[in-house]
Amino acid sequence: MSFTIHGIGVSGGIAIGHAQLMTHAGLDVPRYAVPPHQAADESARFEAAVKQVRTEFEELRASVPATAPAEFAAFINLHLMILNDSTLSVAPRRIIETENCNAEWALRIQADALLAQFDEIEDEYLRERRADVIQVAERVMKTLSGQPGYVPPPRSDAAQSLILVAHDLSPADVVQFKQHRFASFITDLGGTTSHTAVVARSLAIPSIVALHRARQLIRENDLVIVDGTQGVVIVGPDEQVLAEYQLRQHQFDLERQKLRRLRDRRAVTLDGVAVELQANIEQPADVVDARDNGATGIGLYRSEFLFLNRDDLPDEDEQFEAYRKVAVEMDGMPVTIRTYDLGADKDDVQERVTTNPALGLRAIRLCLTEPRRFITQLRAMLRASHYGKINILIPMLATAAEIEQTLALIQQAKQSLDDEGVSYDRGIKVGGMIEVPAAALALGIFVRKLDFLSIGTNDLIQYTLAIDRTDDTVAHLYDPLHPAVLNLIAGIIATANKAKVPVALCGEMAGDTALTRLLLAFGLRQYSMHIAHLLDVKQIILKSDYARLKPLARKMLRATDPAKLLALLEKLNSA
Repeated sequence: MSFTIHGIGVSGGIAIGHAQLMTHAGLDVPRYAVPPHQAADESARFEAAVKQVRTEFEELRASVPATAPAEFAAFINLHLMILNDSTLSVAPRRIIETENCNAEWALRIQADALLAQFDEIEDEYLRERRADVIQVAERVMKTLSGQPGYVPPPRSDAAQSLILVAHDLSPADVVQFKQHRFASFITDLGGTTSHTAVVARSLAIPSIVALHRARQLIRENDLVIVDGTQGVVIVGPDEQVLAEYQLRQHQFDLERQKLRRLRDRRAVTLDGVAVELQANIEQPADVVDARDNGATGIGLYRSEFLFLNRDDLPDEDEQFEAYRKVAVEMDGMPVTIRTYDLGADKDDVQERVTTNPALGLRAIRLCLTEPRRFITQLRAMLRASHYGKINILIPMLATAAEIEQTLALIQQAKQSLDDEGVSYDRGIKVGGMIEVPAAALALGIFVRKLDFLSIGTNDLIQYTLAIDRTDDTVAHLYDPLHPAVLNLIAGIIATANKAKVPVALCGEMAGDTALTRLLLAFGLRQYSMHIAHLLDVKQIILKSDYARLKPLARKMLRATDPAKLLALLEKLNSA
């Protein structure tokens, strides 16, 4: 019997293969009594399971390749931290010994108590940690029950591609997923910003999440088609449907191969408008892929990944070496390094928990409260600028006072290097991210005091629409085509261009090919995006006629009806 399931496509493309189911160990387990004289042994069994899972996490962390996205190690470290917390690793042993119950039940009781606390909290950061607690507890539960606690390696008898089908995938699972090279994965849970979605996009493999019942409905070895572009899973397709999708898959693969030919071509429209396509990176190792995909610079180097998942802070020399390496490997092309955007969901100070971290002490606000640490980073960036074309980018600026304080600290860092006789680029450019609506609406302050601007659309949209983009219950309201968002972005670009201040766009919109021509028509000339999207966007630019796009873009800025906006966007993309 053939049937289809619909979910959220988080990485485009088509995969065809046989299903390999991943065991799912829930927290719904029976309770049975343990004689008092055996309680110590049961407690030891639980302790051994925790120790085994801890060893698995540590081995996985050590096996993460240098070229893997920084999120891989970050996810594993987060789960290690949860596992090592006494609430999960010690408290169940006390329950075993006081209630004379089995280890599985004790773990469930403790996990349920923890999750009940999370249910009372609306904060986005803590809510996301709820899912992590479940994944860690389930992994220990699998070990206690003797089930594999990891992504199973592909079956040795498999002659075709395999599709991993899971209820959910933890960070540790997805690292092993990368090692085993399945053709695709599909999960019941997850959203566009979940761990699985992040990894799927970084691996550039077709994947779908939020299928709800796929793990129940699909059987081992079922033939499955995964259409990551449309968010559709077809189980047991007939010969006609299979042949159609095999043709689509072949065409998709050919298109990817053709795109590789564009790597060294300049991104210029049909009527001669040149565009810079740059890459967003998290670590020096990403530079290889960036250059291999034709990036003409690094538009956003997220320096905070140097600070995460460690017990100490990176000193000046460690930071300098990381920045220097990127500058040297880009061989004269620009490298824009964002000062650390810590806080919110990326806070390295774990005891700092606020009601709404996305609006709290983060990014430049945090930097200005800790000037010594900030100057250490600024000195490292300035020193590295001697070895390449480095720009400094400041995140989450909102006021003139923040700009003045930041520039004063940069000058202080320069003076300290001058006093020591250390070389640096005295003409280094300093720019600001426009991701707070206040900054977008008071842009005159920024164009007068800064050398360049970079629009961070992820936060700008989130703050403008009051939508938590990590919350799947309101994710459908996160809309880049909202009239307020479009007018803000168009206004930023127009104001910067009029003032002759370079402006880039580095949010998710930069890599969305459906919006490439619209941004071009707004006057954007520098896009910075995930490496995987560079060639797709370049292809759109090469096929565009800027002069024909401008009138349609003006109509879109005047439109307020969602249906009309979509119709105009479709017309613009077919122009």
